[in-house]
Amino acid sequence: MTIPAPRAVESGASEVIHHEGYDEAIVSPFVPAIRTVSGARLVFISGVTGAPVYHDHPHVAEVFDAVPRDIEGQVANLFEHLDLALRAAGARRSDVVNLIRFFTNVEEDQNVVNRVQGEWFGGHIPTSSTVEVKRLATDHRLRLEIQAIAAVPAD
Repeated sequence: MTIPAPRAVESGASEVIHHEGYDEAIVSPFVPAIRTVSGARLVFISGVTGAPVYHDHPHVAEVFDAVPRDIEGQVANLFEHLDLALRAAGARRSDVVNLIRFFTNVEEDQNVVNRVQGEWFGGHIPTSSTVEVKRLATDHRLRLEIQAIAAVPAD
């Protein structure tokens, strides 16, 4: 297969990079590299979950009682929270260049999250890493946390 040339992301603030071994027939929720272009501003987004972004520390367990227990509900809330952070920073979904995904059960939840993530991004694919952890710090009932970095055009 031919390695495609770098492809500009919608905003023009970054480019998707592929390397040897690229095969367009492989379905993947990540790309190997994204390069920001001159003048791009980086936006670092703290880890978000299905729980309210703003909550007390130390944590109050009752705040998390309304969080869905299923991964579908948690990931829907999570991407709503990520949208809020992106909009507040003047960024769009297509500006996301990196995700770090923390699962409490990769085997059970990854396929659902990959599907919802793909729908949410609408064809854009960022770089990412996936890690399984024993539990998340916020509340023991949470199953997923995602940290993100976006690259937006300079003003």
